[in-house]
Amino acid sequence: MPPEPLPSTAPSSEPELQRQRRLLAARAAHWRRTRRLTFVLMALWLATGFCTVYFARELARVTLFGWPLSFYMAAQGASLVCLAIIGVYAWRMRRFDRDLARAMQGGAGVGG
Repeated sequence: MPPEPLPSTAPSSEPELQRQRRLLAARAAHWRRTRRLTFVLMALWLATGFCTVYFARELARVTLFGWPLSFYMAAQGASLVCLAIIGVYAWRMRRFDRDLARAMQGGAGVGG
């Protein structure tokens, strides 16, 4: 006896096809925004982590609260920036995910 055919996953109507295209577009926009955010925050992390050490002599000429900027960044500035990066990432991703969920439910699409 041959196996039963699987139900068709192809959309049966034109509105369903349009809906699936909107969902695919919403997912693509979500991941594009996620990658862009991740790239920007990683670049900021690189700038505060690596560049402050690499350019420490030049940054020592600038003072912040009476301390050289390179010392301040090494002592606490880089840690504060890292915490801020984590906070911004969580805040923006929550918004991105909420927009995607709204689009998946047939809402107004992905906002900026």
